[in-house]
Amino acid sequence: MSRDPVGDRPVLARPLPRPARVVGRPGAARGGRRVRSSWVQLDLGLLIGALGLSVVGVVLVWSATRAASGGTAALKQLVALCVGLACAAAVTRLDVRTVRAAAPVGYVLAVLGLAAVVSPLGSTVNGSRSWIRVPGGMSLQPSELMKVALAVGLAMLLAERAERGLRQRHRDVVLAWVAAGIPIVLVLAQPDLGSALVLVAMAVVIIAAAGAPGLWTAAVLVAGAAAVAAAFLTPVLSGYQRNRLRAFLDPSLDPQGIGYQTRQVRIAIGSGGLGGQGLFEGRQTQGGFIPFQETDFVFSVAGEELGFLGAAGIVVLIAFIVVRCVVVARRADAFGRLVAIGVAVWMGVQAFENIGMNLGLMPVTGLPLPFVSSGGSSLIASWVAVGLVGNVASGSHRDGRARSGPMSTPAIRTRGGLHG
Repeated sequence: MSRDPVGDRPVLARPLPRPARVVGRPGAARGGRRVRSSWVQLDLGLLIGALGLSVVGVVLVWSATRAASGGTAALKQLVALCVGLACAAAVTRLDVRTVRAAAPVGYVLAVLGLAAVVSPLGSTVNGSRSWIRVPGGMSLQPSELMKVALAVGLAMLLAERAERGLRQRHRDVVLAWVAAGIPIVLVLAQPDLGSALVLVAMAVVIIAAAGAPGLWTAAVLVAGAAAVAAAFLTPVLSGYQRNRLRAFLDPSLDPQGIGYQTRQVRIAIGSGGLGGQGLFEGRQTQGGFIPFQETDFVFSVAGEELGFLGAAGIVVLIAFIVVRCVVVARRADAFGRLVAIGVAVWMGVQAFENIGMNLGLMPVTGLPLPFVSSGGSSLIASWVAVGLVGNVASGSHRDGRARSGPMSTPAIRTRGGLHG
């Protein structure tokens, strides 16, 4: 403590000057380092991978349908891609609290959509009542949107205890399975076994990742195996759906139907060789030998016209998207982690089933290949999922920056008090 030369009064130590505030645009950071906008904070790998797959999908849909309808189907796919990109951008900009608050609303709307499908409002295509006709010649498939709603809804229900590192209570797990079971039953009623399996896989992994007791996971897996057996042995599925499953075991059971279709798909993929026959040059594809090739069997277009290298490129891109979702999940809080895990399971299981049924390794269930198959509902829902994972990634960047930011100037203790 110093002395005043005039009155010999004690003088408190002078406070240290405060750090100068950075004045500039909202994007500026302390110390002159510019903080990237939330658009740049997105997982660019995920964005580029999904966009690349979507563009490839438009081209493959064009190739599969141009002989019958010109560019109409490809144009619809391109419009759906633009809508999906806009939805992803909007979802990415939402505050995470808004996403959590909107989860119950989205879930209820998706369930109402599934209920409308099994009502007179629904439309039957290929033995499955999965669509609702909307004006303009378009159709909506609520089961695709339900995948988004289920990922967010289960994350909202289970995140609170997961954030505190606590095991989920039995009543929480029961509530989560009731929330998952309602849409699963409605999807099975369409019947759409493929989408139901995806919803089950999402629910199992999300609930397990949230800290549910292992007994619940084991019981659900046993129940799932029993449900698959029931699908073969009981009339819970339509005759068309059962024929698809039986033809997987023995293609000769339906040589003019699904057996013929799967045989033509394998011929197309096998004839592609290493480099393919060339875009728009595939004999099976351009000859129209494979019905609905632009939806369930779009992978065969890649196999025939782009060859092993092109088909393998699609597999690599899908695997990359799944891995990026897992990476984002590892860096996120509990809610974001569960959402990103749900999206990863959705994309991984659906792609595995679609590619597997093209290769004859899985039964034909009518699941589209994410980002690639023709279908506006599937493409838009997939891009909404990208927006959700982008939102989680952006929040993780902000949280990480806040934790590693400069600490405030420590207070300096003197006899006269605290200055800082």
